[in-house]
Amino acid sequence: MDESGGSGQPRSGNDDPAQHHAGPAAPTADPEHADVDAPEQGADAAGAVRSEQDAADAPKHDSEPAETAATAPGAKAPASREDTTPDEEERPAGDDTPSQHTPQHPAADGSGTETAPVDRPAPPADAPHTHPDRTLAHSGTARNRPPRRQKDPGGGLLMGRPFGVPVYVAPSWFLVAALITWVFGGQLDRVLPELGAARYLVSLFFAVAFYASVLVHELAHTVAALRFKLPVRRIQLQFFGGVSEIEKEAETPGREFVLAFVGPLLSLVLAGLFYLAMQPVEPGTVPGVLLAGLMISNLIVAAFNLLPGLPLDGGRMLRAVVWKITGKPMSGTIAAAWVGRALAVSVLIGLPLLTQSGALGSNAEDNVGMDTVMDALLAAILAAIIWTGAGNSLRMARLREHLPELRARNLTRRAVPVETHTPLSEALRRANEAGARALVVVDADGEPLSLVREAAIVGVPEHRRPWVAVSGLAQDLTDGMRVSVELAGEDLLDTLRATPATEYLVVEETGEIYGVLSAADVERAFVKAMARPS
Repeated sequence: MDESGGSGQPRSGNDDPAQHHAGPAAPTADPEHADVDAPEQGADAAGAVRSEQDAADAPKHDSEPAETAATAPGAKAPASREDTTPDEEERPAGDDTPSQHTPQHPAADGSGTETAPVDRPAPPADAPHTHPDRTLAHSGTARNRPPRRQKDPGGGLLMGRPFGVPVYVAPSWFLVAALITWVFGGQLDRVLPELGAARYLVSLFFAVAFYASVLVHELAHTVAALRFKLPVRRIQLQFFGGVSEIEKEAETPGREFVLAFVGPLLSLVLAGLFYLAMQPVEPGTVPGVLLAGLMISNLIVAAFNLLPGLPLDGGRMLRAVVWKITGKPMSGTIAAAWVGRALAVSVLIGLPLLTQSGALGSNAEDNVGMDTVMDALLAAILAAIIWTGAGNSLRMARLREHLPELRARNLTRRAVPVETHTPLSEALRRANEAGARALVVVDADGEPLSLVREAAIVGVPEHRRPWVAVSGLAQDLTDGMRVSVELAGEDLLDTLRATPATEYLVVEETGEIYGVLSAADVERAFVKAMARPS
């Protein structure tokens, strides 16, 4: 596979063709670029991969099954082929009227001919000449521009940052809090009828205390992950419990097992503490009922999460065991995911049957009508969440298996450096002669300033390109838009995710410009990698 990269030589702006360095060929021979139609415009590649990772949240530890939905990578980045549809307004830099006598020459985008005026004014006599050698990427950020601050992941109402990890309460939590308040209030009416309407205040307190114990469960996962130097994106409390979003996978099966087990372990510890707190309290009182309810609910959370199927904690423990035995994490994922799917079917069928039989502590005669419908609905929701989470875990494992195939060196487009005042038509001619597919705007000293956006280029009609300066179509470089040519896999995606953009400047370790990385190319390579069988 040919490696793309390198750069042409910038020049001062005269009408003579620019000479260029010999470098790697344009990436047409790269299987990631060959015979690919222009993609539709949507989210950039880093966002697309993030959607896949967020959907699977691998490893994602739930105190109760959390909703997940894998999304196919989007396509917000501009297309990397020349037959894309313009989506931006042109920005002329000069006269709107073209010269009537203009020579024709091949356009850089292969679209036919391109118009360039013969009587274009000559550049100033003192126009500086740039270095004959490769351009260096000197400074980290654009002039007088502070580095971009990474945004919070979001996901609801921010409640705090324990251990530096943001904790969010999703809007769905308020729905489940109201549901718990209503159901538990009905039970209090039978146990403590003297409370009257105040029972709903007690029920609301129970709902908040229960989710506080869920938060402790998730914090156990978070502390263990941070102890193993694994980044945690956020903790989210939602309808069916909580989710700790750990962005990297444990390096060993032992760490994976510990990471999964600490959550249910803390829930069991909380159940024990509530049981001890019940001993000096009279059973028929409000404190006694609350402590008993919290003890039972934490026992249920621990027992449910210990079930051996993904995406539950027990499924991750099973995955760690199979990983240890076989030495292959993918084998562990496959085994735990299929057990999770079997578990989903069991919940769908078995939960309503257990409720109807009275095995869960209620009288079978009372479980009729609306109660039966609610039990079936709850079972269907739980089964759907478990089944979806198991499937997402399989997709996430396949993603991680193919991530090393994404290498910045292989995906980078060769670029030609041009000065800010260079007309677009002249810049495209130089790129065409150099076999390049990207333009980097540099100053008089050869320092990169900005990247010409592909979407902006296709938005300029051919007859206006001689009067449009490349600087008007470029995006200023920020620190996050400079990436190392050696990046690959998750490191590459993490870098692109930190600074969302459509194009990135790729530099060698020495600071030389290697080329331009298009987010659309990364997305396309990612989709192809995911389509290949494991």
